Amino acid sequence: MIRKLILAGAASAFAFVAPASAQVTIDMSEITCKDFRGYDAGTQDFIGNWMRGYFSAKNNITVIDSRYVKRNTAKISRYCKKLPKSSLMDAVLKNAR
Repeated sequence: MIRKLILAGAASAFAFVAPASAQVTIDMSEITCKDFRGYDAGTQDFIGNWMRGYFSAKNNITVIDSRYVKRNTAKISRYCKKLPKSSLMDAVLKNAR
């Protein structure tokens, strides 16, 4: 009886275990400034770090100066406030250092 109860409990535990979250694909070239400004701070930081890495690699820059991270995010946010229909990649290209 106890053995059946343990097996039933184990089986139900495996049945209710949620599968791992599916990966989400983001096409960075399709993010607009309006989209970016609507994201929470953590997501903005994640996207900002990805963009910084992308453009650093594209321009063969191997050194990242952390002093400019917050400054660039603030500049991009101000730019996006003025031009919400602009793409985020354009905002980064025009404002990031």
